[in-house]
Amino acid sequence: MKANEAAKNRTLYSAIAVLAVAGVALSALSLQRHYAKSATAFCEVGETFSCDIVNRSEYSTVMGIPVAGIGIVGYGVLLALATVYRSRAETPTRLLGAAVAGLAFASYLTYVEGYVLQTWCILCLSSLGLIAGIAVLTGVVRVRGQ
Repeated sequence: MKANEAAKNRTLYSAIAVLAVAGVALSALSLQRHYAKSATAFCEVGETFSCDIVNRSEYSTVMGIPVAGIGIVGYGVLLALATVYRSRAETPTRLLGAAVAGLAFASYLTYVEGYVLQTWCILCLSSLGLIAGIAVLTGVVRVRGQ
């Protein structure tokens, strides 16, 4: 790999890492809201936006595990792949697989918000944006790696 391409990939991995850290923070906030006893106002915008309704709905857990907890782990894996394991040959493929899986899961949850709960969560939509950005960047890393 040429030095210029290596530098571009380092930049992409760094951007992925920054987005993953933001995802961990966002997921941690969502997890806190999942377990909170009181309602919050920071995420209440009109009648159609309520993080509390979404984060405390029956769809906020998978087999008893809070979706936000799954998000923390998922973003943590993406962070580890983009930093600690980025020099390994198989990392671009694993990173892309993890990002696409995360995007698929986030897309499903967004569908649930819009069509089942009919309430949007700003934290969840922000997480969708982060994982979509990570998926795009990992796609670029993967294509360059070929």
